[in-house]
Amino acid sequence: MRGLRAFARDNGLSLVFGLLFIVVLVFQAIAGHNEYNDEQRQHNSEQISLSRYVTSARFSVAVLENWQSEYLQFTLFILLTVWFLQRGSPESKEMGKAGGESDEEQKVGEHAEPESPLWARVGGLRTALYSNSLVIVMGLIWVGCWFAQSVAGWTDYNAERLGHHLDSLSYVKYLTTAGFWERSLQNWQSELLAVGSMAIFAVYLRQRGSPESKPVGAPHHATGVEG
Repeated sequence: MRGLRAFARDNGLSLVFGLLFIVVLVFQAIAGHNEYNDEQRQHNSEQISLSRYVTSARFSVAVLENWQSEYLQFTLFILLTVWFLQRGSPESKEMGKAGGESDEEQKVGEHAEPESPLWARVGGLRTALYSNSLVIVMGLIWVGCWFAQSVAGWTDYNAERLGHHLDSLSYVKYLTTAGFWERSLQNWQSELLAVGSMAIFAVYLRQRGSPESKPVGAPHHATGVEG
């Protein structure tokens, strides 16, 4: 029991977000299912069960559109904050520290500590890969979600066209449609706005106790300082 409490304490943030994710996803499925069946009733078409809805292309598109935009947001944020700075923001590195920094600052190779990860200590290709592993993995997840979203969207789009007795489109042709890019760009612009707003709002506003904020009493120009 003590071990379970320690695990919950040590992993509280990821556990809470994981639980919230599952709860919200379930309610999204229920709401989407009800909306879909409302549309089916309006067109005197067959209604479907919840289990069939959550395995449908329509539900997959609704979920994956948001997943891919979120991972795009974090991929860009991780990469751009290496090179671009924002004076006064805790989301930025300190002024003058743009770039990948030295091996000594990053504690890699001969500068690694005894408890440093193995791939940070060995040098060569493994250290180079590990040095960029976060953006590589986040980028791959984004590409995977984008591809899965496009395939699901293509399937749903053709199902709708067939329902209106229209010819289906090839996957490549679907990728050129205005509807596909309108939905994608709609998600992307909202994520970029949110991240940009966070970076600049955190210069002047505070949240006591949050690592995403500077200490309440820190001056506005303090950069790379967390509360």
